[in-house]
Amino acid sequence: MNIYAEIRRRSLAFILATLACCLFVSPAVAQLERTTVAIPAVSFAFTADYIAEDAHLYEQSGLDVKIQFLAGNAGFNALISGAVDFSFSSGTNLDRAAAKGQKMLAIANMNNLPTWSVMLRKELADAAHFDEKAPLAERAKVLKGRTIVIDGVNSAAHSYLRVIAQVGGVDPDSITVSALQPQEMLAAFARHQIDGVALGPPWPQTLAHEGSSVAVASGSDGDPAWLKPIGSSTLIARPQFCAEHRPICAKMGHAMVLASQFVHEHPQEAIAMLQKRFEKTNPAVVAASFEVMRKAMPSPPLIEAKALANADRINVEAGFIKAEDQLKTYDDLFTNEYLK
Repeated sequence: MNIYAEIRRRSLAFILATLACCLFVSPAVAQLERTTVAIPAVSFAFTADYIAEDAHLYEQSGLDVKIQFLAGNAGFNALISGAVDFSFSSGTNLDRAAAKGQKMLAIANMNNLPTWSVMLRKELADAAHFDEKAPLAERAKVLKGRTIVIDGVNSAAHSYLRVIAQVGGVDPDSITVSALQPQEMLAAFARHQIDGVALGPPWPQTLAHEGSSVAVASGSDGDPAWLKPIGSSTLIARPQFCAEHRPICAKMGHAMVLASQFVHEHPQEAIAMLQKRFEKTNPAVVAASFEVMRKAMPSPPLIEAKALANADRINVEAGFIKAEDQLKTYDDLFTNEYLK
């Protein structure tokens, strides 16, 4: 065999091997169904999604997921409009939309504790003779007239801040709120342009680790006690979408079951994944934030009607809806059938 024939033989063999490889892998790739998910903030509140991405749990569940960052309520609004298939949103969003006749469907509840904290600059707390061990009603009085950062106007964190203020007999409207992204918030806090924050992990933990703030209220520690359980970081879809695309909703629900299992069964691996995402965050802060989220994350991530009822109550207590507009039932706003 001459050299040219040998080259042709080897080239043909390579082409056939390449085609065989492609034919072997393409069915697996074809099984991945595409879907879109909105995330409203950079926060440990969405640990379930971060783990599902980084541990490849979406792919294991048969999904090719595109994540869209849409700040505040923009993600939930995108869900309603059909711009995305799923949204990680609060039960407060779900309930308020239902009260307006826009019924969505919760399919997994990734946090059933309020993970927000209200933090105040330490020098302001010291000047007010703040007592961290005092009852919440006494602690909350220090919020009067303050400027507090939230993640979005009318968000769940905003509702929480207003509830805490009212527990202390403080008019929530006496508090100036500002929605800032995390890095802007940290810079404004360092420059004393704001007095405190009402946010979820890791931002309260970051300020606490620096020793620059004190906790006025901590949801995961029972402030206030009636707010447990709550629908928070809830995976929500449009009912019609799940009716028309049941396999995708089933795969999303399965991915959330795997994510909650991973968080509880492989904490060190989960912390390592979160550290990569929040690479500039002190490891002690990452660990503290993770523990808050692990405490709040049910396994499996079942949804309770009471959790949605409490989310509705926080809307009422915050003054975002009237008591008479509170829903009479929540049974048609959630399903646990996809959590398998």
